[in-house]
Amino acid sequence: MAAALARVLALVLYPLAWLLLLPFRLIGIGVEGVFELLRAIVMLPARVLGGGRH
Repeated sequence: MAAALARVLALVLYPLAWLLLLPFRLIGIGVEGVFELLRAIVMLPARVLGGGRH
């Protein structure tokens, strides 16, 4: 009986936890994009002068 209750509880709580953590994942994706943009801006002079990947 306790195992069945634990399974049902897990089925109910997992989607709720996913929904609660979703904004943090979206913020993480946004922050990663900002850092990639800054990295591209900083590396641009080196790429223009020929120091980039071939």
